[in-house]
Amino acid sequence: MTFDLNTIWFILVGVLFTGYAMLDGFDLGIGALHLFTKKDEERRVLLNSIGPVWDGNEVWLVTAGGALFAAFPNVYATVFSGFYLAFYLLLASLIFRAVAIEFRSKQPMFWWRQMWDIGFAGGSILSSLLLGVALGNIAQGVPVDERGEFAGTFLGLLQPYPLLVGITTVALFMMHGAIYGVMKTEGELHDKIRRWAMNAIIFFVICAATTTMATLLYIPHIAARVRDNPWLFSIVLANMLAIANIPREFHRGKDWLAFLSSCATIITLMLLFGLNQYPYMVYSLPNPENSLTIHNAASSSRTLETMLIIAGIGVPIVIAYTVCIYWIFRGKVKIDRMSY
Repeated sequence: MTFDLNTIWFILVGVLFTGYAMLDGFDLGIGALHLFTKKDEERRVLLNSIGPVWDGNEVWLVTAGGALFAAFPNVYATVFSGFYLAFYLLLASLIFRAVAIEFRSKQPMFWWRQMWDIGFAGGSILSSLLLGVALGNIAQGVPVDERGEFAGTFLGLLQPYPLLVGITTVALFMMHGAIYGVMKTEGELHDKIRRWAMNAIIFFVICAATTTMATLLYIPHIAARVRDNPWLFSIVLANMLAIANIPREFHRGKDWLAFLSSCATIITLMLLFGLNQYPYMVYSLPNPENSLTIHNAASSSRTLETMLIIAGIGVPIVIAYTVCIYWIFRGKVKIDRMSY
């Protein structure tokens, strides 16, 4: 790996998407678990556990999309035009989920709150699934013609492997969200979420093992990259240790360490994805020669230099804002008149 401007931007885009997955992942996980409890007060607690941070977490997605557009405009054009319907569904689910959070407690009627509860949970699950399906398609490869344009169909994106990655992503976010929920709640709801978390951990481990085997068996270019670079197994080992440490710390009652291990799981998974993709941004299947790489899909060197300066100013601000918000709203959730 040569650390030129193109590689630096590849890493920066990966860091931003990883930050989004790590932060908004537990938001989406809380949403996926939202309907497991039937009591109105408990659902309000779940909403307020993410209430101060969910919109800030989504800033990472906007920032990552902007960085992708600035650094690799050809990739942005190919992916967003080829995955247009999928991204439209993702955008609609994220918007509907956000509206549900804001509107849910505006009226006291049962049917009103139930409608928005279903919208919140459905939007969270669909968002997680679509993000995973998109990631699975990028890993597997998509048809790209000689002009660098997507040559497939929407239904062609819904193949078994991308769907498996999508389900694994839902499982990962449910586990991540359940552990976060345990840290933010107390009493009866805390005990409920602790049980959900153990089931979510089991669900994720099964999905992760299945996806790993499917990747090595059915995605030949990734399997070849791992065989040719044995040092990648060190990242695989780190990922396995992070996953194994989640139930260990959780069983010991160290929920914060379990949450950090869940974060480490996401980081190592995204690191493996990036290392296996490099230098490809969009791998073309079945014609690898049409692939978009960090070199043939990048902006000019002058643009990359200018944007790197801007990123050097903007990214620390985003990080500082995120740290500040989490520090201010640390601790257990308390319901008051200003709550959702």
